[in-house]
Amino acid sequence: MSLSNTLMIRAGADEAGRGPLAGPVVGSAVILTEEQKERLIYSGLRDSKKLSENTRERIFSIINDIGVIWRARSASHERIDNMNILQASLWVMKESIMALPHVINHVIVDGNKAIPGLLIQQYPVVKADALIPEVMAASIVAKVLRDRTMKRLDAIYPEYGFAKHKGYPTKEHRAAIAKYGPSPIHRLSFKLI
Repeated sequence: MSLSNTLMIRAGADEAGRGPLAGPVVGSAVILTEEQKERLIYSGLRDSKKLSENTRERIFSIINDIGVIWRARSASHERIDNMNILQASLWVMKESIMALPHVINHVIVDGNKAIPGLLIQQYPVVKADALIPEVMAASIVAKVLRDRTMKRLDAIYPEYGFAKHKGYPTKEHRAAIAKYGPSPIHRLSFKLI
């Protein structure tokens, strides 16, 4: 069944990176055909937080290999500091949804908040990333892209260990901030130490 023959096209949206002290928050929106859903579920599609990094990368490769339609957008640490993390998270999901190349009938959004200003019918669902295949796939896309970004940033700021903890508030990360001060990509609106 092609997307053009489908009367009801839905997307799923999720984000990655609300909790870290540094780096961007990344949002993603995904459309899946029934065949793609079956293939991804068979391949181990789940909430990205319940998968290892290697498994997320493997499923992300499958997502791309089978032609899944997805879009992702990010908000920098400056935008997060200016908007606050909740608004930045909603913004990246909205931007990802609006960038999809197909008109969708509705979108399932992970969480309990509706996206402000989104003119498409939306359904916020708590833990949708563990229940809805489109949102599971969006969570994987967002998480893989954000983790890759943090690894690249680790090469620029190696003293903070971003490749290991991805900017999350680990003991090691807080110790590095205490020792070196915040890097240019830290979220200054967050409690860093």
